[in-house]
Amino acid sequence: MPDLSKEDDDRVDDGIAGNNDPPQPDKQEKKESIAKTIGPGVVTGASDDDPSGIATYSQAGAQFGFGMLWMALFQYPLMTAIQEMCARIGLVTGDGLAAVIRTKYSRKVVFPIASLLLIANTVNIGADIGAMTASVRLIFPQLPFVAISLAFTAFIIASEIVVPYHKYARVLKYLTLSLFAYVVTTVIVGGSWDDILVASFVPNIQFNAGFAMIFVAIFGTTISPYLFFWQASEEAEEEVDKKKVKDVSSPDKPKVSKREVKVMRADVAAGMAFSQLIMWSIIVTASGSLHANGVTNVASADEAAKALEPLVKSFPNAGVIAKTIFALGIIGTGLLAIPVLAGSCGYALADAFGWKQGLSKKFRQARYFYLVIAAATSIGLWINFSNIDPIQALIYTAVINGVVAVPILFAIMRISNDKNILGNKTNRPLSNILGWTTFAIMAVSVVIMFVTWGR
Repeated sequence: MPDLSKEDDDRVDDGIAGNNDPPQPDKQEKKESIAKTIGPGVVTGASDDDPSGIATYSQAGAQFGFGMLWMALFQYPLMTAIQEMCARIGLVTGDGLAAVIRTKYSRKVVFPIASLLLIANTVNIGADIGAMTASVRLIFPQLPFVAISLAFTAFIIASEIVVPYHKYARVLKYLTLSLFAYVVTTVIVGGSWDDILVASFVPNIQFNAGFAMIFVAIFGTTISPYLFFWQASEEAEEEVDKKKVKDVSSPDKPKVSKREVKVMRADVAAGMAFSQLIMWSIIVTASGSLHANGVTNVASADEAAKALEPLVKSFPNAGVIAKTIFALGIIGTGLLAIPVLAGSCGYALADAFGWKQGLSKKFRQARYFYLVIAAATSIGLWINFSNIDPIQALIYTAVINGVVAVPILFAIMRISNDKNILGNKTNRPLSNILGWTTFAIMAVSVVIMFVTWGR
């Protein structure tokens, strides 16, 4: 990951360089630092491949074959740059993203942004719960939809309030390993590897409404607003855990060393690489197993699960095994992503209103923060009692995220170039090129999608 922010190595500023740097760590400390690089960035990357992502990438592979593989490599530097900016904002300021937006602009600006985030995340939560429920019913069709949905919702809310998130996420990370089934299936499904390699590097662009919608959906589910707020707030919470500041949004700003910035960047780069590897694998798998067999529209969880059948085709009851692996992947990523979605709502509104916040706090210490999380999850559950198919709802959610991301990206770019906020850690030219390119692509693609809608 390139150095994306301005740092003067010869200047001593807020403990960033020179004699204020900590002493060189010994071998034991180095081992511990490697373990600590698995932090907010990796959790963010894992949650990025949530049920919405799986559904969107499966639809892209089914509808366009290998045609959208190039987007994995194309998006990687863009999403890494944006998430690095968000992480740097949280690390340097000790504040969440909404709090910094409020500081730079005003409450009049942060309220609409927080409201858009709340709407997008609530719909996303509802679609994720629906997909998790549909996945369970693939294996146990006799179980009632309502009972499963209520059980998931109650479990997630209780876990977020009662169990410290770091312990919760540590367990759930193992469930996300089921996503590697798509990596294995990529090798098994195969196809022409010459075609796959060419498609991975050479852009394929089509000028039609279907392509525009999936293009926006892929960007929306990959470079997603909830990830911006989550990344910044979790970096700020890390500062609290290290006891560098008393609380998130504390008047005392943390002193950040160059080494801490490098660790943060490594964490973000690794998390985004994992996210894009899974995206690439899902598109290849869906293309080889669905598109190649004439399935061009993923309209249900059952059809999405069929993409994994080549993985276990030599086993008895291959279809049931594939559905089970798919269900575990959806449930695991859903249980990881929904707390991130709901948590980012809590952080954004807490920043906007100045409430106490933090998943490390007890309910009584951050009552309003947790009530927002519970409300967003519960309203998401209510969305499931509509007639929208959960897989289609996930794709529409990704489109909503793509639209909402545009104004938030503009605010992030302005903040990450503000020396009054970030001091000597503002963006370098490369970061600005990648950031403004991301903003322009998403803004233009949203306009094109609306113009071509219904044609």
